[in-house]
Amino acid sequence: MDNITQQRIQKLHPSVRDEVTNIIRECDLALTGRAKIRITQGLRSFEEQEKLYAIGRTKPGKKVTNAKGGQSIHNYGLAVDICLMIDGKTASWDTAKDWDNDKIADWYECVKIFAKNGWDWGGNWKTFKDLPHFEKKLLKTKKGELEINWRNLIKLPKDKAGYIIF
Repeated sequence: MDNITQQRIQKLHPSVRDEVTNIIRECDLALTGRAKIRITQGLRSFEEQEKLYAIGRTKPGKKVTNAKGGQSIHNYGLAVDICLMIDGKTASWDTAKDWDNDKIADWYECVKIFAKNGWDWGGNWKTFKDLPHFEKKLLKTKKGELEINWRNLIKLPKDKAGYIIF
């Protein structure tokens, strides 16, 4: 796992840091060729989210998100975006390439590992597919399980570091 990925994991919600570390390690073990996984985005502030939301609306470019500040699971440190790093140098978002020649696209090897660990993939969304995106589905709380969606998360109190308490 590269330093950039490790730094981004340390900014995620504390409840998912170990889990994401293990998922990344499992992906890297499954990818036996030139590709390794990198987290390109983890925790994102509400302000950063608003800037992304403006692209294609009030700023030039193609829309990159339908989520305003507070409406992205990234805003709570419970989502990651990934790419594949080829030979540790070149970022790839190619979902079809099989860098390790095992007859399974490397990207889909990672998709399966995230899914096995209870994470939703943005590539499965019916509208506005987001292929690099993975987000936690459920959180275990003292009262049971909490479905992860921004409408639930935005109501929760935050600790001194700004992370939601559940």
